[in-house]
Amino acid sequence: MASLQRQKWKPFMVLFIMPAAVIYLVFLLLPIVDSLRLSFYSGTGFIPDKFVGFDNYVKLFTQFPFKDRFWNAFKNNIEFFLIVTVVQNFFGFLIAFLVTRKIPGSNFFRKISFLPTTLSVIVVGFLFKLILNPSWGIFNKILSGIGLSCLAKPWLGIPSTALPVLAIVVSWQFMGESVLFYTAGIDAIPEDTLEAARIDGANPIQELFHIIVPAIMPIIGIVTILIFIGDFTQFDIVYAMATTQANPAFSTDLFGSLFYRATFSTPVRGGWGMGMGAAVSGIMFILVFSAVLIWLYFFKIKRGDEE
Repeated sequence: MASLQRQKWKPFMVLFIMPAAVIYLVFLLLPIVDSLRLSFYSGTGFIPDKFVGFDNYVKLFTQFPFKDRFWNAFKNNIEFFLIVTVVQNFFGFLIAFLVTRKIPGSNFFRKISFLPTTLSVIVVGFLFKLILNPSWGIFNKILSGIGLSCLAKPWLGIPSTALPVLAIVVSWQFMGESVLFYTAGIDAIPEDTLEAARIDGANPIQELFHIIVPAIMPIIGIVTILIFIGDFTQFDIVYAMATTQANPAFSTDLFGSLFYRATFSTPVRGGWGMGMGAAVSGIMFILVFSAVLIWLYFFKIKRGDEE
């Protein structure tokens, strides 16, 4: 009977899925496949017509200036990802833990925590660029006002601080996603389990590390892989706060900004042509796709061990 019901509803399921599947195919899968195809071609304009095989990838890894810009973006992306992962996971979990406690104002902060995520990355980047302006930005003025003028500096003009600043801005904007996931995970823990731990004498710290954290470990993995995907395809924040030239001195260059500049800029401004830009996007796709597969593999093994 159950088998007949599944056969009966299968056509309806296809009809419901079809519109989303078509949009997904046309606007995501086909561009990815075509981009991989273009990475094997070279030439001027938006449609390179000279087949060069893996030559674009060879140049990307072995020839100046391609390899220098590529490995610089790779290093920056790793640093950017690590900073965002630590900040967004730590503070996201901390806020989620606090708003799930029965303390005054927790419901209010639960509701507004997602607000920054609804803003445009371009708007957020432009706003923080104004805040951090070395001449009249409010951040340096606050530092000077509280006697810390020695710390005031052009935060986006120094290579050592520009990338961490961008990472912190992104962490702040998308903190709401982490809070949402962690709040849902903490709320899903049976109250009986927490109550039993309290009866056995567990204090809040023990409850946190021995019950809550182990229970939401899969969610930590999900949030981290979402951060990885977002960071290794990030472009907007670099464009808004450091321009497509990834100022200063390419210290904020990520794969997203490198791809844009290589593909669409003129040679004078760092353009490499559509074929080389497609090769950069191909490496981005391979990195992200491989990371997701590895995470799913280990998650499957972990679930198998638990079962």
